[in-house]
Amino acid sequence: VQLQASGGGLVQVGGSLTLSCAASGATLNINSWGWYRQTPGKEREFVGVVTTRGIVNYADSVKDRFTVFVDNGRAAVYLRMTNLKPEDSAVYFCGVDFENTGITQHAYWGQGTQVTVSS
Repeated sequence: VQLQASGGGLVQVGGSLTLSCAASGATLNINSWGWYRQTPGKEREFVGVVTTRGIVNYADSVKDRFTVFVDNGRAAVYLRMTNLKPEDSAVYFCGVDFENTGITQHAYWGQGTQVTVSS
């Protein structure tokens, strides 16, 4: 599976942004779609995930502000981000997995897209 993330950029505090991640290859085998983010010097952290098993989870820091949604017809996952805060600034990575329990160590990853929230 190959993933291509896009949609990052510079946005003001309180603004909104939607990230996109298009999958190609063995997309019919994908059962979990998720987003993670990373800032310099820190480990990649979980943002949100949806699975075909019906699991929907978000990090507490983004709950009620971010939404992960999947377009199966387009084999793409999106991250809708609202009410953005400076601490949301990071490189965002999309990940997909054939497991239906979430993103595991066997996940496929996109290249990352930078989001910068200015105050």
